[in-house]
Amino acid sequence: MATYECSKCGMSVNATCAKCNEQLVNDTLKLEDGSKVQISKCPSDHGKIKSPLCCGQDMVCSN
Repeated sequence: MATYECSKCGMSVNATCAKCNEQLVNDTLKLEDGSKVQISKCPSDHGKIKSPLCCGQDMVCSN
């Protein structure tokens, strides 16, 4: 399971898909300009979300 942790305050979160209750997994989305964005996605292809924010910054993922 992907666990997201704030490098500033130490808070951590895990997330699941509300449709199938599967744990979201860490992934990267490549944008048209070539840049990459860290995301969380459902392993059953129900969708994806931008990775969580805390203290005004992206939370870092550890699997």
